[in-house]
Amino acid sequence: MTQPQPDEEVSADNPKDHEKANGRSRDFVQSLERGLEIMRVFNAERPSMTVSEVAQLVGLTRATVRRFLLTLSELGYVREKFNRFELTPQVLELGYAYLSSLSFPDVALPKLEELVALTGESSEAAILDRGDVVYVARVAGPSLMTISVNIGARRPAYATSLGRAMLAHLSETELRSYLDHYELKPMRAGIVTDESAFLLQLEKVREHGFAFVNQELEEGLIALAVPVKDAQGAVIGAINLSTHIGRKSIEDFTAFAPLLMSTAADIETGLRHSAVTIR
Repeated sequence: MTQPQPDEEVSADNPKDHEKANGRSRDFVQSLERGLEIMRVFNAERPSMTVSEVAQLVGLTRATVRRFLLTLSELGYVREKFNRFELTPQVLELGYAYLSSLSFPDVALPKLEELVALTGESSEAAILDRGDVVYVARVAGPSLMTISVNIGARRPAYATSLGRAMLAHLSETELRSYLDHYELKPMRAGIVTDESAFLLQLEKVREHGFAFVNQELEEGLIALAVPVKDAQGAVIGAINLSTHIGRKSIEDFTAFAPLLMSTAADIETGLRHSAVTIR
């Protein structure tokens, strides 16, 4: 009997079509996975690549990668310049469709603006996606920051105050899954990479109600974060304050924790009101 190819449609009437093969549904379209994987290898360090460079990163043949890139080019997601390929602004539509569906950034932004006006420091809001935090709102303070954070930017959750604020409030099962799937890498000297020590850090976050990072993501950067929860108490995001160590002492900066918690509570109230309005 001829087996369906990866890109063929399979019959919904045949139970065998829904059996798992290698942990994936028989309906799984491998070519779509490969196309998305090719798009994801482009980043700030690799904004432009040859076919050979992309092929080496994704582990596919040059001929296969070239077909994917030319297809993505016809769709408008990549373009070719001097035998090198790069993403186009059209890829932003993919992320914007999701961000525009979230009420969290819309509700958080005006509250972050108030927070920055009161403290004089920068503030961000983020959500947790797989092993990273993804920034969904930002209000810059008057001081110049050494870290460049744009909407949609990703940072390893374990190394950020925002990430730790969210990780500390995951269920035991969710936290165990995170630790099983994502390595605690030594990004900077002093960052905790031992799992037991990291769990103790998260325990302190729960105890104090906030997460604090002291130059563990970038030299000179200190940050304070608290979680934002939904009406059922599940964490949906986090907000922070960040500054340079030279602007404030750690004691003065962490003194903003109650104000940050109050802002998170205001956002939670706004989200509940937003949900009621939508219904």
